[in-house]
This record gives sequence, C-alpha cells and structure tokens, in this order.
Amino acid sequence: MTEAMMMEIGRNAFTMMMLLSLPLLGASLVVGLAVSLFQAVTQIQEVTLTFVPKILAVALTTALLGAWMFQRLAAFTVALFDLVARLGP
Repeated sequence: MTEAMMMEIGRNAFTMMMLLSLPLLGASLVVGLAVSLFQAVTQIQEVTLTFVPKILAVALTTALLGAWMFQRLAAFTVALFDLVARLGP
C-alpha cells in the first residue's frame, strides 16, 4: 500500500464522515437558532428548552435520512473491504 493510497482512503473517510454528519448537524443548528430567536423574543431563558427540540430534530432527521446514510456507509465499507482484499497475499 503506497502513501498515495493511504491518503486517498483517509480523504474518502473524511468526506464520508462530513457527508453523513452534515444533515444531523444542520438540523440541530437550524432548530437551535430558531429556539434561540424564540427565547430572545419572548425573554424566556430556560436552559432545557434548547435540548428537547434539538433532540427531536436530530431524531426526525435520522428517521428520514437513516436509510440513505446507511446505504452510503455500507457502500463505503464494502469498497474498503474490497480494497483490503485486493491488497492481500
């Protein structure tokens, strides 16, 4: 295995990590911003108010995009195992 191949695997792993985490982090960011805006407008400063909507948003996003995320991760894993098998003895 050459250094270029290892860099390619690392780059692909990093890209996959970003691709799979972006929808969850994006949903959490949007909901957190909306709740913060709501708290600023209504002057309700309850700390726990921010956690429940974020958890629900992440759970809903996972339910909606979970199959797609699993397919992408499974395809990446199969490709990685295929590469390891080709490099074997």
